[in-house]
Amino acid sequence: MLKHELRKNYKELRKGLTPEKISDLSILLANHVLEIPIWDFFYFHIFLSISEHKEVDTLPLITLLQGRDKNVVIPKVSSKNSLEHFLLTDNTTFKKNKWNIPEPVDGIPIPEEKIEVVFLPLLAFDQSGNRVGYGKGFYDTFLRKCNPKTLKIGLSFFEAETAIKDVHENDIPLDYCISPEKVYKF
Repeated sequence: MLKHELRKNYKELRKGLTPEKISDLSILLANHVLEIPIWDFFYFHIFLSISEHKEVDTLPLITLLQGRDKNVVIPKVSSKNSLEHFLLTDNTTFKKNKWNIPEPVDGIPIPEEKIEVVFLPLLAFDQSGNRVGYGKGFYDTFLRKCNPKTLKIGLSFFEAETAIKDVHENDIPLDYCISPEKVYKF
């Protein structure tokens, strides 16, 4: 399928998820993270969920990472339509931006090259590790600034598509994707 078709299909599939189902699946995904060899790393970048879009609730995963004394880094959309990154602390305050994404108001900036693991939002992914996001390109731009060894992990309520037909040369593939059924390694 093409990206625009996948976006439409998976947005519709998400509409059918109840808050209880989202909570249950999000906890299941967080537990699957324990199966991935990432625990020697220290800087973990994670998105904050847009509840109105019925995204994966990342709070269970954030709790897991903090419980293991990991540095959790949260993105914020800058005025240049790119991402800035801030360390999540007890003093971090949040405000929703124009897309209803909760963002840190300010905080301790973390440079991209320090980030070792990135958890990515997505609508769909395929068996080769290609992902379909919302189409704005924020994450592909951000990932190009990271160390090439930075691990990229998608979080999905649904299983892999066979193939995304219109993958672009600037699309950066995932290293892993976690679904309710399994952990995909690419």
